[in-house]
Amino acid sequence: MLIAAIQINAGQDEESNIKKSFKYLDEAAGAGAKLVSLPECFHFMGPDDQKQDHFHALDSPLIKALSAKAAEHGIYLLGGSILQSSSKKGLCSNTSTLFGPDGSTLAHYNKIHLFDVNIPGSVVSQESKVIIPGKESVVVDTPHGKWGMTICYDLRFPELYRKLTLQGAELIFVTSAFALHTGKDHWEPLLRARAIENQVYIVAPNQTGYHFPEFTTYGNSMIIDPWGNIIARGNEGEGIILGEYDRKHLARVRQKLPSLEHRVGEIYNL
Repeated sequence: MLIAAIQINAGQDEESNIKKSFKYLDEAAGAGAKLVSLPECFHFMGPDDQKQDHFHALDSPLIKALSAKAAEHGIYLLGGSILQSSSKKGLCSNTSTLFGPDGSTLAHYNKIHLFDVNIPGSVVSQESKVIIPGKESVVVDTPHGKWGMTICYDLRFPELYRKLTLQGAELIFVTSAFALHTGKDHWEPLLRARAIENQVYIVAPNQTGYHFPEFTTYGNSMIIDPWGNIIARGNEGEGIILGEYDRKHLARVRQKLPSLEHRVGEIYNL
């Protein structure tokens, strides 16, 4: 299966962000991708005090448009993530949705780990001011294997990825807006580690470039195979990366190096 990760520089003009994302989505599908993934918060990247104006319900026109795009092209579509409105005033969930080739909603995942970091002059983020953390891991059963869903800062918590793998995941999404300051040192090592230790495909569409004061993202979207090889990588610009998802290759890796079978689970309670 040919799969695609889309990398964009989303700003504070939501209409423009969505239009650009759908343009790249159309191009990826036109290139033959049967699974297309968008980055975290593809529809809006801006300061916390502006986010409330860009909350969307799960039955919103944006969600319906993503569903329609999946059906139009007959593809699986990871709709990056959106700021999902909640019953709590001023608060939302950071929600990723996977759509099937008929446009059906296969799963929603709410980001569990929130990025509350203050590195003066480099990164300032306090997601917990606006975002309600999720509480459940999500694995989706498809005809092409089970796929796990994660978002950005989740990447730093290997327990989640091991849990998804033990739930049967063969491919795990890491839809992201990963910061430049930390990304230049940690993005690739963490992505490759999650792929190697769990023997899974990692699909990591990332935001790129300057968004607003004190927040710039790293780009370098990646598709990584279960051996840890980077089979597709973006750079600092916007665009699409394409790679092959091969379940037979995954099975061979797990057979030749059966580390998952060698776990002593009772020691770590996982």
